[in-house]
Amino acid sequence: MQTQLKIGLVSVSDRASQGIYADQGIPELQRWLENALTEPFAVETRLIPDEQTEIEKTLIELVDQHHCHLVLTTGGTGPAKRDVTPDATLAIADREMPGFGEQMRQVSLHFVPTAILSRQVGVIRKQSLIINLPGQPKAIKETLEGVKDQYGKVLVNGIFSAIPYCLQLIDGIYIDTVPDIIESFRPKSARKEYKEST
Repeated sequence: MQTQLKIGLVSVSDRASQGIYADQGIPELQRWLENALTEPFAVETRLIPDEQTEIEKTLIELVDQHHCHLVLTTGGTGPAKRDVTPDATLAIADREMPGFGEQMRQVSLHFVPTAILSRQVGVIRKQSLIINLPGQPKAIKETLEGVKDQYGKVLVNGIFSAIPYCLQLIDGIYIDTVPDIIESFRPKSARKEYKEST
């Protein structure tokens, strides 16, 4: 029997972590994942300030101790002095996955010209994939799902279409998505139904 998918959700925000306002990142991510994933999953959530040492410590804990297959951060990815999420992510990474940052900016540029200011990254630590997402709930959904026309046809792929296959390659876990929300892509030879029929 396959191990259950475990996801770490980290919201990086000085003000939300101090209780000045309610965090929106984690609830939005959790809602989206519940609608998009076909399998049940476990979640570890953390709400922390924009402090590099705190972010590094949290990411290491979620990967090394809690063995999350996937860690999604939200917030702290811009050019401001306090935006240090990408710096912390790269500091604890074994390997960078530049395509995730490139594609997130590509998606966001369809909505706002300031997307080029984002420093979001995707990395691998041990057997885990860590991805920095934007801070705004609307932007989180857009980068995960991509750009669609008025009929729902995908014009620019969201990053989550590549995540199930990436997790399969780095840790062997097999997950799938609801096609109406996001269609996960993997080569035919890596699909469960293909393996079962051969």
